Amino acid sequence: MTKGVLETIDPALELEEAEAGTTGKIHCANCIHCKLVPSPAQGSGRYYLRVRCDAGKWRKKLGEEKIYKYFTVVRRAIDSCDAYEDMGEEKDFIRDLKRSLPDRDEIYTAD
Repeated sequence: MTKGVLETIDPALELEEAEAGTTGKIHCANCIHCKLVPSPAQGSGRYYLRVRCDAGKWRKKLGEEKIYKYFTVVRRAIDSCDAYEDMGEEKDFIRDLKRSLPDRDEIYTAD
């Protein structure tokens, strides 16, 4: 089979590569600039957890800062970043993060 311009991507293979650390990409969640921040929710004293890039690398087309949901940031991987500073062994960190993150958006209350 020859490879064409468009290739079929196997999601299972992509996940295996990410877990094995063989994708050649860096995971933003493993960067020191990846910060957890509260984002207001409806109601007094309630908030969602969101993640932003403290180095300002996550921008929308019009320049506005992009903020990700806490439980989806583990999937954000890029080829390169000039501000990337890893926080340790990526493979173990990403595996543990996938196990510990909630699988849906949760509302928290301020104590």
